[in-house]
Amino acid sequence: MNARSGEPRVTKGGTILTEEQTERLADGAEVGDDLTKTRRVGRPSLGETPKHSPHVSFRAPAELRTKTAERGAQESKTISRLASEAFEKYLAS
Repeated sequence: MNARSGEPRVTKGGTILTEEQTERLADGAEVGDDLTKTRRVGRPSLGETPKHSPHVSFRAPAELRTKTAERGAQESKTISRLASEAFEKYLAS
């Protein structure tokens, strides 16, 4: 809980912090821990080396988006994963 407002403390990602987690972070900050390195932010790199994976976006007809979502649900894959696989397959030929 936030002592000032009485509301729970929430991370940027929407995770509610427990009192124990808040205390642990505060204790670490008091002894000089670099809190920016306590947790990796964002998704892991898709490449072999831990570098930033660029974001690719494009517009598609609603019907294609719907079909992709349905196929993804059938294969337990995200739309992003299906798009990556399609790009890889297209560029390999």
